[in-house]
Amino acid sequence: MRVISGSCKGMRLRAVNGLTTRPTTDKVKESLFNIIGPYFDGGNVLDLFAGSGGLGIEALSRGADRACFIEKDGQVSQMLKQNLDFCKLASQAKIIKIDAARCGQTLVKLGMKFDYVFIDPPYKMAPKIPDLINELVAHALLEEDGLIICEHGDDTELPEEIGGQIKQFRQAKYGITRISLYQKESYL
Repeated sequence: MRVISGSCKGMRLRAVNGLTTRPTTDKVKESLFNIIGPYFDGGNVLDLFAGSGGLGIEALSRGADRACFIEKDGQVSQMLKQNLDFCKLASQAKIIKIDAARCGQTLVKLGMKFDYVFIDPPYKMAPKIPDLINELVAHALLEEDGLIICEHGDDTELPEEIGGQIKQFRQAKYGITRISLYQKESYL
């Protein structure tokens, strides 16, 4: 697993061995960033179920200003910190060790809002994605034109509309992986 493009291009990221993480493959990551825009002119990123941090680190490498990584596993959080240090991105990052389903209040207390939200749970938890998106909206954590990028198994169908204001506007399939993109209906 490596950083595909930007200031950290080619840097290899480490992941914890075992079944606790399922890093996004380089092929899926490259395709995903080609869809949402290859490079960013700033913006804040939220990486839920961060794991090794591959998605958030890729966004920082491509020009995002800051990234907040939500990862509840202590050993995985340590590896994420090492990856951020290795890429010299730690000053632009915040790691919060908490369950992604319960992070809304914590993010509100920190005064955070996000332009890009990556939701990449273990595939067995993918049916909970609509609840996570509702939580983001309920806590006003998404910028008006913010994008929500969900990675899930091909066997999970996500709804076209969530909470009456978030709409799916694109989907892409890569083998057993599907990417679903959402944005506020008022912005589409």
